[in-house]
Amino acid sequence: MLFTDLNLIKPILDALKQEGYEKPTPIQQQAIPEILKGRDLLGTAQTGTGKTAAFAIPILQNLTEKNIRNNQIKALILTPTRELAIQIEESFNAYGRNLKLRNLVVFGGVKQGAQEQSLKRGVDILVATPGRLLDFISQGIISLKQLEIFVLDEADRMLDMGFVHDVKKIVKMLPEKRQTLFFSATFPDEIKTLANTILRNPVKVAVAPVSATADTIQQKVYFVEKEDKLELLTHILKNDIQESVLVFSRTKHGADKIARKLQSHKISAEAIHGNKSQNARQNALTNFKSGKTRILVATDIAARGIDIDELKYVVNFELSDVSETYVHRIGRTGRAGAEGQSISFVDSLDLLNLKNTEKLIGKKIPVEKDHPYHTDNLVPQKRDSNNKPFTARPKPQAKENIGYKKPHNKSNFSRNK
Repeated sequence: MLFTDLNLIKPILDALKQEGYEKPTPIQQQAIPEILKGRDLLGTAQTGTGKTAAFAIPILQNLTEKNIRNNQIKALILTPTRELAIQIEESFNAYGRNLKLRNLVVFGGVKQGAQEQSLKRGVDILVATPGRLLDFISQGIISLKQLEIFVLDEADRMLDMGFVHDVKKIVKMLPEKRQTLFFSATFPDEIKTLANTILRNPVKVAVAPVSATADTIQQKVYFVEKEDKLELLTHILKNDIQESVLVFSRTKHGADKIARKLQSHKISAEAIHGNKSQNARQNALTNFKSGKTRILVATDIAARGIDIDELKYVVNFELSDVSETYVHRIGRTGRAGAEGQSISFVDSLDLLNLKNTEKLIGKKIPVEKDHPYHTDNLVPQKRDSNNKPFTARPKPQAKENIGYKKPHNKSNFSRNK
């Protein structure tokens, strides 16, 4: 199937051609015709499946064909992070470059003056994060009374970041008669309940469940001792990979440490995580996209909205304790049919996570032994709730008092048990 088979108008087809798009991805094939019909839609899709285009393209066409010019917001796309909001607005700009619709993105962490002025000039399609949207509504700057289309994107991340109550507030302000598009990579019970309350007889589209990894991604595991991971990463980036690389760290502190290590070896690197300011995060992302920064080190929450065309390499410096996270991480590469490579460093603490990940995706990940830090001596280690190596408690020492007798207790922890 080609985009020309989806009954799209010529201005959009021309824009897609300029973007180099020819064949729609599976979610685009399924979602675009239903959204064009005005149906509510419940979409299950992991990152990298072409989800944004799946809703942006038909929204642009539907609003263009209605040709309503009243300076009111007619489509609202609600998304959890600033980074993702910016990327969605960029997509609307790209696909709608030949149309007269006006798009705008609003988010917190910056002064509202410029966003407010743009809103007053009139906006057709608004991409927003929950907090800033509610701020503008409370100030009377934004009205949603004329809204026709509502998109809730990354609903599960909304839950993770504590935005569900804000979402519910916003939904109550929407016109009852509207088209609603609901997207989430996973569907915990709270997300299912939310979907059921805001959707009306939706068509369901499920593509590439969270347990699936794209066939276009070549996956490898590097067995390495924990203390050698930074040296191994430096070695790979100096000798094996010359292109841009997205590196995943389990912790914010770890991301900063990795970036500093690479910088000390004259490798341009920046860290992006929740402790960074919005401006710092956006600057780091902009530098990475432009090629000014070669390596971006990110935590999972910060990286969820990263969408970079033709990113070939993802490195898991540690494997996440949540196996599904592996699928989301490596989905940053191999996007929309492109080829990519995923490299995962595995030490003793990661062995259990590797086992769980392979069980989830239903296949063994090949081990790459051709590197100077390979080891065959890893032994699985238990970890505590803080992901620290579990250490046995020392045996209780007998008191030196004369006549003291150590009480017998079969439950005493023994290092030899």
